[in-house]
Amino acid sequence: MTKLTLGFVGLGAMGQNAARQLLLAGHRVQGFDLRQESLQTFAEHGGEVAASLAHVGKNAMGTVIFVVNAVQAEAVLFGAEGLAANAALGHLVISCVTMSAADAKRLAARCRASGLVFIDAPVSGGVAGAAAGSLSIMASGPADALEACAPVFAAMGSRVLNVGTEAGQGSTFKTINQLLCGVHLAAAGEAMAIAERAGLDTQQVFDLVSESAAASWMLRDRGPAMVMRTYVPVRSAVDIFVKDLGLVMDLARDLRFPAMVSAAALQSFLGASGAGLGNKDDSAVTEFYRLGASHHDH
Repeated sequence: MTKLTLGFVGLGAMGQNAARQLLLAGHRVQGFDLRQESLQTFAEHGGEVAASLAHVGKNAMGTVIFVVNAVQAEAVLFGAEGLAANAALGHLVISCVTMSAADAKRLAARCRASGLVFIDAPVSGGVAGAAAGSLSIMASGPADALEACAPVFAAMGSRVLNVGTEAGQGSTFKTINQLLCGVHLAAAGEAMAIAERAGLDTQQVFDLVSESAAASWMLRDRGPAMVMRTYVPVRSAVDIFVKDLGLVMDLARDLRFPAMVSAAALQSFLGASGAGLGNKDDSAVTEFYRLGASHHDH
């Protein structure tokens, strides 16, 4: 298989693991992150640390971007040291960033104008999926560019869907995924909190519902933290769902689509974030429902 030279920007928990999968597959990866400790970890796993953002795409066929949002992606692309100013013509921008379809389309158009090729390829599967190389990748972009990215996607993910030829289609796909994740998680938080308010043994409730028709992946995965009420380690923060369910509502508004359940789930995450839990693990959404109750049994 072809060994590629790739740039990689954004070595947080997910990015770090995805970059490691590329290294394990034998690709040469030039990484950049603003955090020194992330670069150190990356180097320890055999990655090459780029001297600056300007150097990240040097002699590379493409650069994988794993930053938090569209604003950061825009800086990586069009900032003073960004890829638009420093990468070769035809350089592939492989964006694994969760953003709105509108932002993906806008960045793709700016990339086209700068001679870069933008691939809208958000991922699902979290830190665990990134670590196992089993991410789901929802990629949209020009057919030949997607073909060129195949070895990159194969290293990082186990399910690679080609969801269209236009930037924005991948992002919309991911938004639908996040609708279900956020709603399932808010519902799990509500169920565990009402069980506690009613005086039931939450561990017993969890043991039963997680093995019944009531189960969801989110309930099974996040339920134990809700029972223990310990929200570390942070797999993904409450504020991520404030952002992602916000994207769901933006999409619904654009489509004139009534997304009542998503709207209610967003309120739960906003409530938890407003109560100071924004940086805690997203399972802490259950605490939003527990704020009003006096805990006689604690």
